[in-house]
Amino acid sequence: MPDAHAADPDSKDLPGTAPPPDPPLRIPLRFEDWLTVLTLGALACITLANVIVRYLTAESFAWTEEISVFLLIVLTLSASSSAFVRLLHIRIELLADGGGAARRRRFALAAGAVSLLFFAGLTILLGRMALDEYNWGDTSPAIGVPTWWYSMWLPVLSAVITLRLAGILRRAWMQI
Repeated sequence: MPDAHAADPDSKDLPGTAPPPDPPLRIPLRFEDWLTVLTLGALACITLANVIVRYLTAESFAWTEEISVFLLIVLTLSASSSAFVRLLHIRIELLADGGGAARRRRFALAAGAVSLLFFAGLTILLGRMALDEYNWGDTSPAIGVPTWWYSMWLPVLSAVITLRLAGILRRAWMQI
């Protein structure tokens, strides 16, 4: 009996079966994609090393948890940037894709503006946090390195998302 959930070779035209093509961009999403892949690979290798060491010696590498948390944040921010541009981020599709073209444009502008304001504020706050960690000389608990080594990348990645959102908002504004 054929599986009802198996992929149908003739389902190329069905929505949701293939990823949509990337929109034409001045700066391609290659940077975010490679950063996401490399971060996920590093995270998998570090976690695997910790599991093997923990299994063989009943001890763990304390530094792996610290770096894993940092890599998870980098992974989230880098993947979010490309998800926004590709319209694969979390949204209410009934509202975002429903109605006429003018309604969809208004929703795209509103969602883009709110997201842009959020990430612009997040960039500022993360920058202040990194600067505070630098000024106060905070060190990480496991390795003892300055915590600003980790946190200085967060406002940079948040700024990348902010710039991508500004481009999305500009393209939505130009659509008539």
